[in-house]
Amino acid sequence: MACKGCGRSIAVLSSDLQDLLEEQLAIETDVVIDEIYEKRLAVCAACPFLINETTCGHCGCFVQFRARLAYKQCPDPEETRWY
Repeated sequence: MACKGCGRSIAVLSSDLQDLLEEQLAIETDVVIDEIYEKRLAVCAACPFLINETTCGHCGCFVQFRARLAYKQCPDPEETRWY
């Protein structure tokens, strides 16, 4: 499967995404513990609005980044999925 935005394969995107996430999260100070992060990712993985296993269909962000940030919430306008 290819990324809709650039046509790159998910395998390549995943590697690049991981590097980007690590770089960006290194400067963040308000992050959740691993247990909460994993729960949030599990909810996102089951969400019908998840695109290409990485992107939130509501806000367009990478769920792996958003789920790590303590000050972020699920962007679903109907109901938050993170509790």
